[in-house]
Amino acid sequence: MKLGIHAYAWCTKWSNEQLHLIDRAQSLNLDFIEIPLIELESYDANAVKSRLDKLNFDAVFSTVLDKTTDITSYDKSIRQNGIKYLKNCVKAVYDTGKTNFSGVIYSQHIKMSDHRPTDEEFKLSADALREVAIYAKKYNVILGLEPVNRYETYLINTAEQGMKLKEMIGMDNVKIHLDTYHMNIEEKSFYDATKLVGDELIHYHLCENDRGIPGTGLVNWDDIFKALSEINYKGYAALESFVDCTDNMSTWVWRQLAKDGDTLVKEGVSFIKKMMKKYNL
Repeated sequence: MKLGIHAYAWCTKWSNEQLHLIDRAQSLNLDFIEIPLIELESYDANAVKSRLDKLNFDAVFSTVLDKTTDITSYDKSIRQNGIKYLKNCVKAVYDTGKTNFSGVIYSQHIKMSDHRPTDEEFKLSADALREVAIYAKKYNVILGLEPVNRYETYLINTAEQGMKLKEMIGMDNVKIHLDTYHMNIEEKSFYDATKLVGDELIHYHLCENDRGIPGTGLVNWDDIFKALSEINYKGYAALESFVDCTDNMSTWVWRQLAKDGDTLVKEGVSFIKKMMKKYNL
């Protein structure tokens, strides 16, 4: 398993001013950094690729959709804008020389709804993502659907729902991205959800139930790592913990969850590496 860190552990947005975080991630003996593409206009693929190549380091990418890019909107122009944005993200990943792109890419993040998702809304999402996946396949980029909790989306809350949407899309370069913070709210079992996804797992966010330091809360880490070991997971897994609010994605960090970003990362990495060793990952 490849262990990494989300850049938001140290910053609230990504630009060339944050390139030094790639070096910092490598200094912690991690395998990769996760870079957000939420503010795609500030992402410099050439600069990131140059730094990654210089350090022989790896990266994955993620984002969320907003009300202007919601591919489940009944407004066709908004759906088309979302497809265009996701394709631009795919191209940015390709231009950086990498392949993994995931997140809340199936509907608007934090979309208020007064009803359960309809078959039509699932179809709108699947149709749009099929078009994006066909485009991504030309660039050898893999898409990951990340189920998140009921307060952040009404569409995909569980691994089972993620697998349903993946099947509707019908493309082999669409996979699943799990996140323990959201699973702690929505799943009945960390173990069963992980096993259900199995070989379709592309990425795993390793978060405590309060998004603080892994190993200090309520998440059942033994169930998670037992399942990862049984599916022989060789893919990416990143700490996605936060010490501050961001101005471009709601993190809701209203109190200090760790002394600082470095403490959060160092103690979190130490705990996760012990779990990896325990389960031979």
